[in-house]
Amino acid sequence: MTIYEFEGRIPKIHESTYVSKSADIIGDVKIGKNCYIGPGAKIKGDYGSVIIGDNSNVQENCVIHARPDKKTVIGDYVSIGHGAIIHGATINDYAVVGMGSVVSDFAKVGIWSAVGEGAVVVSGKEVPDQGIAVGIPAKVIGSVDEDYKKMWTEYK
Repeated sequence: MTIYEFEGRIPKIHESTYVSKSADIIGDVKIGKNCYIGPGAKIKGDYGSVIIGDNSNVQENCVIHARPDKKTVIGDYVSIGHGAIIHGATINDYAVVGMGSVVSDFAKVGIWSAVGEGAVVVSGKEVPDQGIAVGIPAKVIGSVDEDYKKMWTEYK
């Protein structure tokens, strides 16, 4: 794990969070309790701020970055799939962002939403609470049901 101070901005990572040895965390980044930051992940709060809530996971080779003087926010119990890119966006609690997806500037992913693998949520777009979005550009095709929520909260 490489933790970098950048222009006086120092990452703050809760002691219960696991950060892989090959992950890089730079600048104004706050990571909550019981998170997982996978190998090769790059989390950059160099000119903006990145906030990751509790119990979230950022899997291998993800890139999370914030625009200058803006925030990228990832809520609690969020899963960011392998190789996803989150740039200047808000990902709300319990959301899942699939492998290889992109969530771009000023986009929002709602509570309990799912962004399918390889989808692109373009700048300024919103996936509503419990929405399922797929494709390029991402389009909402359905909604998360109670069985899906149960699967994610009871998975061990």
